[in-house]
Amino acid sequence: DHIFEKVNPEMEKLGYECKCLGGGKIDHNSKEKKIRVFGLSTGYGKADHAVTVEILKKVYTDYEITWSDDKK
Repeated sequence: DHIFEKVNPEMEKLGYECKCLGGGKIDHNSKEKKIRVFGLSTGYGKADHAVTVEILKKVYTDYEITWSDDKK
């Protein structure tokens, strides 16, 4: 909620219509080159973490990137 509420007005200024489809957390370990996507937003529910992972893989090509439904 915090990020969406901050970013949405700026995106709308650029002509984008935004909708939050869910949330979660990202644990980024740059030393081990690992990223873990997990959890959910209490306000928006769980995002589709598989989609998040596919987006991250485009930028972090040399990382091990995983996701789970774990809350911690």
